[in-house]
Amino acid sequence: QVQMVESGGGLVQAGASLRLSCAASGRTFGRYTMGWVRQAPGKEREIVAGISWSAFNTYYADSVKGRFTIARDNAKNTVYLQMNTLKPEDTAVYYCAARASPVLGVVGAEYAYWGQGTQVTVSS
Repeated sequence: QVQMVESGGGLVQAGASLRLSCAASGRTFGRYTMGWVRQAPGKEREIVAGISWSAFNTYYADSVKGRFTIARDNAKNTVYLQMNTLKPEDTAVYYCAARASPVLGVVGAEYAYWGQGTQVTVSS
């Protein structure tokens, strides 16, 4: 089992950047596919990015392609989400999620383990 703690959220203006970090526990971090999933008030959870064990494969939602970048450092048990050119519609709680599978998950329901989330608020 893996446990995660997110950090890096905050309040920024439109056009700004933020980098989220997710620190995971456990010695088998490298065997988990990792993802970032967000949930805005009144909306369903939406996976925004995913990354495979080796980082060879990545997935991005259309709404963030070209603006967000997911990366991982297996030596540090950490996954990152670099968010550039933020928009008010990116406002949400961002969750780090893990899946004990080599197959990259592209739906939030495919991830079994979740962090507590970090709030990102983008003002216009």
